[in-house]
Amino acid sequence: MITLLGPTASGKTSLAVHLAYELGGEILSADSRQLYKGMDIGTGKDLGEYNHRGQSIAYHLIDLVPAGERFSLFSWQRAFHRAYEDLTERGIRYPILCGGTGLYAEAVLRGYHLPDVPPNPSLREALRGETLEALRIRLSSYGALHNTTDLDSPQRAIRAIEIAEYIRQQRASGLDYTEYPPIDSLILCLDLPREERRSRITLRLRERLEHQNMIGEVEGLLASGIPAEDLIYYGLEYKFVTRYLLGDISYDEMFTSLETAIHQFAKRQMTWFRGMERRGFTLHYIDAMLPMQDQVELALQLLHRWEDS
Repeated sequence: MITLLGPTASGKTSLAVHLAYELGGEILSADSRQLYKGMDIGTGKDLGEYNHRGQSIAYHLIDLVPAGERFSLFSWQRAFHRAYEDLTERGIRYPILCGGTGLYAEAVLRGYHLPDVPPNPSLREALRGETLEALRIRLSSYGALHNTTDLDSPQRAIRAIEIAEYIRQQRASGLDYTEYPPIDSLILCLDLPREERRSRITLRLRERLEHQNMIGEVEGLLASGIPAEDLIYYGLEYKFVTRYLLGDISYDEMFTSLETAIHQFAKRQMTWFRGMERRGFTLHYIDAMLPMQDQVELALQLLHRWEDS
């Protein structure tokens, strides 16, 4: 398997599509929000990109469940392994796991199998009122497995702590969750200079708001009956656009706050990817400033070396 990581707006999908075309591969999404139907613009699904030189590139783990539902890492892992086994049985030699949710990628590469954790009302009550930063610090104390990257609301942080505490208690009782075997993979990671990354994020945000009708997408989700608090739970675009539509913040406040939040999110993504190296993974970095054909050629060179090693 090839794993392609990178921060938001680095061009992961485009490179993955080019590689899938060259190798006869199919793409498995490692994005914690692209699995929701109807959340297209804000999550950057860019489904029109899954076509190269007239050939459609098959993708998986996108549009799995309706927006408004909760889909745990446990559920995503099950869906991943069903899709991965299907690709293997069909003789697809190069599945390409592509996304920016480092925890999802690391979970399947390392072989974690997390349980479907029930709510813990007493813990939720004890954590109510804590700041997001305090919740992140508490979550990080549980170890590297527990993702702080995607957490930009107290509700999501509390749920992550709830899961981490459940696993801690289970392990203290002698139980562990390693049902799935590790998957051997070449790991590529797109990298950008900080200012270029920030520039791309801002340009893409303006494009989504001014030309792709992202506000209309969120209006439609609300009109379909999805509660505002559920959209806010998903974070980033859905959090701030929903607050704007509710009248909590102005358009300018929405843009500035969202822009800042996405910059912070991209920084946390890169921190997670570099942490993977400390946890024993080898990441091969590709300069996302290179022309696409150069990126493809470098990725193929790295693949051949990895296969020969």
